[in-house]
Amino acid sequence: MNGPLLIVDDEQNIRRILQVAFEKIGIETVVAENGLQALKILESGSVSGVLTDVTMPEMSGFELHDQILARWPDLPVIIMTAYGTIPQAVAAIRKGAYEFITKPFDLDSLKKIVKSALGETPAPRAKRGSKKASTTFIASSPVMQEVEILVKQVADTRATVLITGESGTGKEVVAKLLHELSPRSAQAFIAASCAAIPESLMESELFGYEKGAFTGAQGSKPGRFELADKGTLFLDEIGDVPPLIQVKLLRVLQEREFERLGATSPTKVDVRLITATNRDLHQMVEDGTYRLDLLYRLQVVEIHLPPLRERREDVGALAMHFLAKFAAENGRSLASISPKALKQLETYRWPGNARELSNAIERATVLANKDDIELDLHHLPSVLRAAA
Repeated sequence: MNGPLLIVDDEQNIRRILQVAFEKIGIETVVAENGLQALKILESGSVSGVLTDVTMPEMSGFELHDQILARWPDLPVIIMTAYGTIPQAVAAIRKGAYEFITKPFDLDSLKKIVKSALGETPAPRAKRGSKKASTTFIASSPVMQEVEILVKQVADTRATVLITGESGTGKEVVAKLLHELSPRSAQAFIAASCAAIPESLMESELFGYEKGAFTGAQGSKPGRFELADKGTLFLDEIGDVPPLIQVKLLRVLQEREFERLGATSPTKVDVRLITATNRDLHQMVEDGTYRLDLLYRLQVVEIHLPPLRERREDVGALAMHFLAKFAAENGRSLASISPKALKQLETYRWPGNARELSNAIERATVLANKDDIELDLHHLPSVLRAAA
């Protein structure tokens, strides 16, 4: 830590409480009662991080964050926000804020967040999209080109990403691309489907367990979060997570630590979490089956993938990509798609989206003769040939 923590709050009592709390754990502090005063402190000397309230006279915490982002982009900023301004705090994280915490805050949680922020060595921001990825991303349609731009904008940040869209639209492809374009690309990418894990096993699968934690636990086992430490964890079908696990996920996102089943002390992790769902989480919140505070944590950045029927420009490019892949895997000579077959592919509504298209092209490739060089209409499954 090269300098003190700058605490910005217009309430003197809050400033004093925070000063005492942080100095007790060895973190030097300096205080400001508004954003303008904070900027003067930043201009006059170095600080290691900023902890700011939102509602202040003359300049709000969000406005202060925008000024810091423009002038000191690598300085971590933690925002203390009231519950009603969480959406704006999420938007600030999308821009580059380190974290937000809601008022009234838990002091222990706030200490952990601040220590984590000050303990990270700031690194120059990578040039957007400068890394190469092995994952193929097909973006012929304007809407998918916008998705590709968004992926490249957020890949090199620590922001939690929620990918939404119908089943088969390519959510895991986007998750892998986010990982491969990130500073964590050399570390593990761990994927798990929450829908495929029985509810009784979900806690141990995600967080691990200690020896003797339950009958049959003859040894300790790390969970998916530990396996993804320093890397990326992709949790598909996040809408299928039961209430108890929702609480534990919220704690991991807030404090970056969890406890294995049967453990007596927490385990710290540095994981970039990416989640995906084909369900309407906002409706689930209204129905009382999903936590709003967890949704805000997951939805720092949302990437929506439209169904294939709404981006027909991508069908031909995807079909050719799958054809090249499966022809090589199965020793076929297929190198093109006939105009009639392509028209039928582009006309079909694809209820199963890109996954269904992939399966159709794989089947057609396997059933084609070894000397066929063009995939034709008769190679396609009957359901496609019969479609109007």
